[in-house]
Amino acid sequence: MSQDARWEANLAAARQFHAREGHLRVPRQHVETVEGAPVRLGAFLDNTRRPRHQAERAAPCRPQRPRHALVDPRPDRA
Repeated sequence: MSQDARWEANLAAARQFHAREGHLRVPRQHVETVEGAPVRLGAFLDNTRRPRHQAERAAPCRPQRPRHALVDPRPDRA
């Protein structure tokens, strides 16, 4: 199944669930059946709502300095 087809199946499952329940607060383990095929709607919505990477949740990071910038280049400072 292509990524586009998977997206359409998940979207159809979300619409079906919303029409029946009136909300989209779906438990992560919920599986919706669309046209006889199981769709892991809860996992899809949970993953869609989460940041793609953990780093996106972290505070903005400072630009990293090159390793050589951590060493004092002046030999008289020992």
